[in-house]
Amino acid sequence: MSNGALQVARTGLDAQNTKMRVIANNLANVNTTGFKRDRANFESLAYQQQIAPGARADAQNRYATGLSVGTGVRVANTSRIETQGSAQITNNSLDVMIEGNGYFQLQMPDGSFAFTRAGNFTQTADGLLVTQEGLPVVPNIQIPPGVTSITIGSDGMVSATLAGQTDPSELGQIELASFVNPAGLQSIGNNLLTQTAASGPPVTGAAGIEGRGTLRQGVLEGSNVNIVEELVDMIETQRAYEVNSKMIKATDEMLQFANQQVG
Repeated sequence: MSNGALQVARTGLDAQNTKMRVIANNLANVNTTGFKRDRANFESLAYQQQIAPGARADAQNRYATGLSVGTGVRVANTSRIETQGSAQITNNSLDVMIEGNGYFQLQMPDGSFAFTRAGNFTQTADGLLVTQEGLPVVPNIQIPPGVTSITIGSDGMVSATLAGQTDPSELGQIELASFVNPAGLQSIGNNLLTQTAASGPPVTGAAGIEGRGTLRQGVLEGSNVNIVEELVDMIETQRAYEVNSKMIKATDEMLQFANQQVG
């Protein structure tokens, strides 16, 4: 003997388990530079329609309401929440924070491009401005040897003062990429995002124009994860999981009772 309630409750357990994984990932990345929290979005599964609204009840009357039985729930998708993370002052000349919209553009080993909000940059032995994983910033910024100070303006212009010189020299400009639908970017790990058909192509240019944010040197953008909010969501998810577990137990007891009475 089977019962649809068992299957419905099972979908609830699966959905709440997935949501708990999303929350766990948010909390795990609470100290990750530039991390944006995710939110699990639920949707109902297909309904089994037994009586359609407006169907004929008899020759003269119609049903005012129908009879539809749901088959459960699932996680439809996860949304990345793009709110600004808190500013963390580091006073490191190669740390850069984006205030507002936009992403740093990076070149992957295969020649493709990736995007990130994490601006904790460093330089190679040749002076190339790269991420902590060694991915070069696009367009490339080459820092010459013998630099005594580096200045990054709010528009991304990088200037350096060389030993024995008083006037700084411009080394290039850090550009930002913006997207029509940034929520459509795909997370691939290592603080990196890639373009998808949903995000649309990147529009690159100087910071501070065309809706792109400005840059702050010596500051990093922290995670936008709110620990209290995540803990509240975790408790709610745990309670929902327990309710679905109780539903399975109650349904099982009902089936046992029915079997005993029939036997």
